[in-house]
Amino acid sequence: MSLRPAAGRDGDDRRGLAVVATTREVLDHPELHEGLLAPWERRRLAGVRLPARRDDVTAARLLARLCVARFTGLAWDESAPDQLCPTCGRHGHGRPYLRGHPGVGISLSHADGVVAAAVGPGAIGIDVEPSTRRPGPLRVLRRLLPAADLREATARPDPGPELLRLWVRAEARLKAGRNDLTLLEWTDHERAAVAAVAATEPTAISPLPALSAPALSAPASSAPASSIPPSSAPRTRS
Repeated sequence: MSLRPAAGRDGDDRRGLAVVATTREVLDHPELHEGLLAPWERRRLAGVRLPARRDDVTAARLLARLCVARFTGLAWDESAPDQLCPTCGRHGHGRPYLRGHPGVGISLSHADGVVAAAVGPGAIGIDVEPSTRRPGPLRVLRRLLPAADLREATARPDPGPELLRLWVRAEARLKAGRNDLTLLEWTDHERAAVAAVAATEPTAISPLPALSAPALSAPASSAPASSIPPSSAPRTRS
C-alpha cells in the first residue's frame, strides 16, 4: 500500500490532530476503503441497516485510522483503533483507544454526512454536527447543558445555532471523559458543519487533503497555521 504514515513516536510530545470531512470525501479517497477495517469493524457495519448511516460509520472509522497513522508515525496496519466498554468489559464499543499506546487519545464522530476524528497526547474528544441541526428537546438539553448557558441561548431570538454549539462542546467533553479540558470549536462553512474538540494538549485542525500520501512525509506538529481552512474560525474556550 502506498499510503504510509510519517516516521514518529507515540505523539506524546506533539500537539493533537483534528480533521473534519464529509463522508463522501473520505469514501472517495483513493487509498481508503472498507477492506482496511478490522474484521470486528466489518461485522459491526453489517448490522447497520441504513446505507447512509453505514457510510457515515465507515468513513468515521477510516478517518480515525488515518489520523492515528498520521499522528503516531505507526505503520498503517498498526493504526487501527480498538474499543473497550468499561461497563460490560466487551470489545467493539466504548471509548476508542490504541492498543499498546496508552498515552494516545482517540475520538471520532459522525452525523448525517459529516465525520470527524481527533488524535492527541492524553484525553481527547471530538464532536461534529451538520450546522442545520437543532438539538432538543429542552428537557433533554437541561440534563446535558449548563443551566446558565442554556438560559442565555434560549433568550436569543434564534437559539438554534447557539444550542448546537453548546451541544457539540458538551459531546466533545463527554467523549474525552473530562470536563476540565480546553475546548477548540469552529464552524466549517464549506462542509456545513459545526465541530468542537476537548483535548489535554493544543490541537491542530487539518483538512483531509493534507493527510494524503505526500503530506505523510512530515510530522503532524509541522502542519502550518495555514492548514486551517479559511472558512473556519476556531475559538478556544477553557
